[in-house]
Order: sequence, then structure tokens, then C-alpha cells
Amino acid sequence: MKKPLVLVAAAVSLAALSGLFLSAGSRSLMAGYEPDLARGEAIYHEACAACHGANLEGEPKWRTPGPDGRLPAPPHDASGHTWHHADRVLLDITMRGTAAVVGGGYESNMPGFADSYSEEELRDALEWIKTQWPDRERAHQARITEQDQAAR
Repeated sequence: MKKPLVLVAAAVSLAALSGLFLSAGSRSLMAGYEPDLARGEAIYHEACAACHGANLEGEPKWRTPGPDGRLPAPPHDASGHTWHHADRVLLDITMRGTAAVVGGGYESNMPGFADSYSEEELRDALEWIKTQWPDRERAHQARITEQDQAAR
């Protein structure tokens, strides 16, 4: 009689741990959506790495405007600020470009990619980026996303 109870407890514990892992940043941007991380990585290296770095390191002096007055591409690793933004904001920037999202005459070299990639492909790239973050940053970004969704 105790064996089934132990198995049920183990299954519940495993489900709880899975939930913690998912809330730490691997949850997709859309309910029912399963990201294709291999495709996301390929898209990142094809469309993003030229500016944001092959290792998500960003451009040098990314916090200091260049001669054109625009900020260089920030890192997407833990040293940057990407993980400070909710999924909705990250997808919006990726699809429309930073200037379109920020508005108010803000200028940026970050283009929108909605004409080159589908929303699902861009979600895959963002999900792949999130897999590169340490647990602390992933958990923080997941909380920001949950707060953003609750506020809507």
C-alpha cells in the first residue's frame, strides 16, 4: 500500500519541479506553443549574431552612444538587460524594431524582423536566447512576464 503512495508523491514532486523549471524561463511565449530551439538558434545566428554577438555578448561599449548618436547592440546574455523585459515587449521589439516600440523620435539600428521571419520563428529565437541565461535571470524574466500578463 505504501508503494503507490510513494509513486504518487514522486510524480507530484516531479510535476512541481517541472513547473519550477518552466516558470524559470523555458515556458513558451504563447500557451500551447512548443518552441523549436534548434530553429531559434539558427535564426539567432543568421539574423542577430552579427550585431548582438555569436555568444550573445553584444557590441563593445553598448551603453555609450556611437558617433551616430545611437546605442550599439546590447548583449543578450546575463550581462545585458534583455532579461529585464517581458516576453510581449521582447517579441514586439523583435518584430517591429526598437524605434517603433520606444517611439518619441528614438533612433536605433535594431530593425524589425516581421517581414523576414514569422512570429513563430521569432518566438523560437527568443526562446533559444532565454535558454542561454543562468537560472536567476530566467526566473526573473519569467516573473516579469507573468506580472505583465496579469496586468493585461
